[in-house]
Amino acid sequence: MTAFELWPAIDLKGGKAVRLLRGDMDKATTYADNPADQAKSFRESGFERLHVVDLDGAFAGKPANADAVEAILKETDAKVQLGGGIRDLQTAERWLKLGISRVILGTAAVKDPEFALAAARAFPGQVVLGLDAKNGFVATEGWDEASSVTAEELAAKFDKAPFAAIVYTDILKDGALEGPNVEATRALAKSTKLPVIASGGMSSTDDLRELAALKGDGIAGAIIGKALYEGRIEPRAAIEAVR
Repeated sequence: MTAFELWPAIDLKGGKAVRLLRGDMDKATTYADNPADQAKSFRESGFERLHVVDLDGAFAGKPANADAVEAILKETDAKVQLGGGIRDLQTAERWLKLGISRVILGTAAVKDPEFALAAARAFPGQVVLGLDAKNGFVATEGWDEASSVTAEELAAKFDKAPFAAIVYTDILKDGALEGPNVEATRALAKSTKLPVIASGGMSSTDDLRELAALKGDGIAGAIIGKALYEGRIEPRAAIEAVR
């Protein structure tokens, strides 16, 4: 079996690495003025992957922090998955050619499912489905709009497509350091054939151990954000916890 994957998060706003509280752009805390240096630090700490989100791009519907993303790619050899503002095949292809390992489609999967399917088929194993849910329903446009579709319903639409994985974020948990929504994440993972990466609320190595213990149910990894930046989870301890 493959190892449980850990993805430190670098969220980009105005060219800086920030963390939001429950997806609120007005509640952003800046943790690094130079995201590339942060990426290098995560890599040197032993992490092999990075989860990067262009927050401004998610709202704008097109890349808005391209310089910061490209600087990250130049600074580290980590595998980078990128989301935010990727709404057409040309943008996805450009990022993949530049060295992004996987692109994440969130809003596009809800509003233009045909594009999402086309992207998965054009770049098999390099496209991730981003399902960000609030009270069970998927949100779009940088979490600014709520849909009437549940995460499980949307996942079912794409279950047979060659997506690499699903990133499932509970928005009300994100940035709150209250622990992940294990129940909802597990339910989604058991409902789909695609591996699910848990996101939102990681607060301790115990959270990571709990999720890693559910690999058999389809939970393949976890994204860690604020807990890393604030020292609640030490990198080496995180890696050891899921080994």
